Amino acid sequence: MASARLPGKPLADIAGSPMIVHVLRRAEAAGIGPVAVATDSPEIEAVVRAAGGQAVLTRSDHSSGSDRVFEALGKIDPAGRAAVIVNVQGDLPAIAPGDIAAAVAPLADTAVDIGTLAAEIKRREERDDPNVVKVVGSPVASFRLRALYFTRATAPAGEGPLYHHIGLYAYRRAALERFVALPPSPLEKREKLEQLRALEAGMRIDVAIVDGVPLGVDTPEDLARARAMLTGHS
Repeated sequence: MASARLPGKPLADIAGSPMIVHVLRRAEAAGIGPVAVATDSPEIEAVVRAAGGQAVLTRSDHSSGSDRVFEALGKIDPAGRAAVIVNVQGDLPAIAPGDIAAAVAPLADTAVDIGTLAAEIKRREERDDPNVVKVVGSPVASFRLRALYFTRATAPAGEGPLYHHIGLYAYRRAALERFVALPPSPLEKREKLEQLRALEAGMRIDVAIVDGVPLGVDTPEDLARARAMLTGHS
């Protein structure tokens, strides 16, 4: 709600529904398990419940979405029934449900702690954009990488594709619990990328390669694009 560039953005109207409700519907359509919205905003909680969704109020002082998700998990599943938890950001109203499900697929390998997503960079200007986070990884299967590093720099060097990281995570429950207990790591603080905390702690992150990067709504211009994309598809 306190977004500097687009205040109140989770409640912004898109095709007749608040943005957070679009994200809720996409997550439900992924068909991988129960969906809950974790928020520190009573306004968001009320909107989600009015739309028939589950909402969990959390503290307002969390430093990351992973911390917020972990608090919400303790409230809605204290018995520990859920073995995998997927963290979807609330500003992705057009994300494909299949992409949400794709993040879970790497966890079929018992060696993997966290699953996430990336798409091949097609636009040349994104290669050198520090706001586009790149994942450097080693191929382990078709359309799947084992992450070696995440960076805002242009990497890796040499010929070949670069991959744009998409900040959606599927955690094993034990991995999420371990992650939120770790202090911020040196490379995390340097790159300002929290996933590096997991890599520096020796956790394995595998990356499913999807067709494209979903539109994230951070600015009024992004909101206009989302409204154009989703009109008639709410």
